[in-house]
Amino acid sequence: MMKIKPLKDGHFYFASESVTEGHPDKMCDQISDSILDACLAQDINAKVACESVAKGNMILIAGEISTTANINMEQIVRDRIKEIGYDSEDKGMNYKTCEVLLKVNKQCPEIAQCVHENKQEEDFGAGDQGHMFGYATDETEEFFPLSHLLALKLSEKLMEVRKNGTLDWLRPDGKTQVTVEYKKDGKNIIPLRVQNVLISTQHNPDVSNEIIKKEIIKHVITAVIPSNLLDDETEMFVNPSGIFVIGGPEADAGLTGRKIIVDTYGGWGAHGGGAFSGKDPTKVDRSAAYAARWVAKSLCSAKLCKRVLVQISYSIGLADPLSVHVDTFGTVVEGKTDKDLYEIVVNNFNLRPGHIIRDLDLKRPVYQKTAAYGHFGRNNMNFTWETPRKLN
Repeated sequence: MMKIKPLKDGHFYFASESVTEGHPDKMCDQISDSILDACLAQDINAKVACESVAKGNMILIAGEISTTANINMEQIVRDRIKEIGYDSEDKGMNYKTCEVLLKVNKQCPEIAQCVHENKQEEDFGAGDQGHMFGYATDETEEFFPLSHLLALKLSEKLMEVRKNGTLDWLRPDGKTQVTVEYKKDGKNIIPLRVQNVLISTQHNPDVSNEIIKKEIIKHVITAVIPSNLLDDETEMFVNPSGIFVIGGPEADAGLTGRKIIVDTYGGWGAHGGGAFSGKDPTKVDRSAAYAARWVAKSLCSAKLCKRVLVQISYSIGLADPLSVHVDTFGTVVEGKTDKDLYEIVVNNFNLRPGHIIRDLDLKRPVYQKTAAYGHFGRNNMNFTWETPRKLN
């Protein structure tokens, strides 16, 4: 029989996870977005689809890039790995000695001709077909799910205490997970407490499990999670595997776009078919997902609903969305319906790719900052999609 805590009627558990910037998949996301940023810094019209693969002491960069920018991709790769903290093969990679392979050509002309060539930006077609989702909830001031907000903040705190020397025995790789107990109140859901916290973090070989657990609880868990959410029944698991010395690409291959639920809402809401990192904003996988979050957060911020899921779908080469869907899970404000909110969305937001790029100022080189610790719910990062629009 499984060991699991009993629940009161109307209550449920929900878990979300995050990873540190040194996780091999997240490192690949950051490398891809660092290359994108370098292109945009010189050429705001760069067309970039950049994938990274990491294994052992090797990085492979593959994809399609059309740009007038003159960049040193190998140096960008090494600089990002250095900043993350992989400076020795004992840790999982060495930025000085790693092999960097480049397999990059230009954007396919068949895509270019249907998306942006000979078109004004406002008429740009979508860079691919697909459906993108945005989610928002009023359970936190960030209009973001509490379980995922805490998981993201814990992983960011692991990075902070490693780099500032508070826990100098930490290494770059790591994962977090938070389970929150929620209560159903009619159509609403209310976070009550943290049921358990799980942290697995890479470390030097000369530190004991007892010190790791004690210091992680003190400097990470209780430093991040508000005390009113912790109680005597909250369980804290730190490195349950017993040892985590070998990490990074030495222990596990990394790949751009493999942490899409970490990037979005931690399992709440939904996610479309595409990842974000390494893609310029003509790719609606990225820009329309940001727009959908902007729409959802604007609806919640305006108190038109308590939580909402927004879907937008596109066809390659066409500017206008094929569909827009709004679902408030029954939490729409009294006197309105989901159909009313749909009409508010289409009357307040132009969801053609060119207009999204303009309205959210997506040609700025800001993407490396999105590639670790979440694309959403971070009000202090100057992400334009996190600023709600005033609705008419």
